[in-house]
Amino acid sequence: MDSLITAAAQALAAGDPLGALDRVALREDAPALALRGIAMAQLGDLLRAKALVRRAARAFGPKEVVARARCIVAEAEIALASRDLGWPVKALYAAQHTLETHGDWVNAAHARYLDIRRLLLIGQLEEAQEKLARLDPATLPPPLRATHELVSAGIAMRHLQSQTARAALARAELAARQSAIPALVAEVDSAVRILDSPAAYWLTLGEERPLLLDEVEALLASTSLVVDACRYLVRGAGMSVSLSTRPILFTLVRSLAEAWPHDVPRETLIARAFRLKLSDESHRARLRVEIGRLRAALKPLAGVSATQRGYALVLQVSPDVVLLTPPVEEKHAAVFALLSDGEAWSSSALALALGSSQRTVQRTLDTLAESGKVQSFGQGRARRWLTPPVPGFATTLLLPVPLPGG
Repeated sequence: MDSLITAAAQALAAGDPLGALDRVALREDAPALALRGIAMAQLGDLLRAKALVRRAARAFGPKEVVARARCIVAEAEIALASRDLGWPVKALYAAQHTLETHGDWVNAAHARYLDIRRLLLIGQLEEAQEKLARLDPATLPPPLRATHELVSAGIAMRHLQSQTARAALARAELAARQSAIPALVAEVDSAVRILDSPAAYWLTLGEERPLLLDEVEALLASTSLVVDACRYLVRGAGMSVSLSTRPILFTLVRSLAEAWPHDVPRETLIARAFRLKLSDESHRARLRVEIGRLRAALKPLAGVSATQRGYALVLQVSPDVVLLTPPVEEKHAAVFALLSDGEAWSSSALALALGSSQRTVQRTLDTLAESGKVQSFGQGRARRWLTPPVPGFATTLLLPVPLPGG
């Protein structure tokens, strides 16, 4: 390998894409194309980066299997950055195997982390955690150690393990500063700010205040009956009831929790649960049926008693009721949570992460675009969607991942 290629590679490893381009910008040989592609990716021009890396993979000869495998890994990283989550992971697995076979352990580990980060984005936490546990960051260079700890912190935050997340971010910050890569340091700083931002609202007895993730974790471990409007759960005394597939029942229990210890008029419950402005005896009968179902679902956490004008929540094992609400009260909050990472997502990637159909996601995006809540650029398959993050708030609890025990 000639000196210019070596110098360009060292510049990229140090997070200096402009320095790398100064050395190889006019060259068309395979190593130069690969380095130019990585440099353009670091500069944010992902479309050009993808094209250059693909050209490099084709330009390498059939015997240069390691170089071609590195190009595949680079393309996978570009796909992850551009939120092309449907990128063929089998190609990444094959490249990883090739790199391990030829003793390139660092790039093979990088391929493994790309796979784990993709799993984290689409909410496959158990598989991501299992694969992460197989990797020993102590044997890796600082940039990959920082990546390891960032992924570990991301998994912990999704599981509401705030202290585990803080410890991982402290290790990530140390490794990032050792790497001296500004972009990596900034990524860690951003993750720390997210962890230190309010993640939800706490409401009880008419009092409302924001909660950090640490406080949410403590609340869910407390003796309070928690009606969790972030994940559609009711928790208390170490037990939880999921109402994520029963929206009417959750609407009812949320309304009762907001009013506790007072009751809620029947007309109010009918309007909220059935979305009706007027009610008659048939609606009251339907409400009685749904209240009966709610009583059965909440046993033994709580009961629902009938009053002269409506219904009230009755505690059985908890001393008080707390309503936990998301920082963004929005019908399509899960979409906002994914877009809040500041990256541009394709509708197919959003559908994959949400476990929904692409057509459904596209309709949601079109509705949000009409109201000016999201923006898009590009056309056809290159179209991407983004929205600015919610100022001062973390959207961890809006991500479409069930809590443990949910």
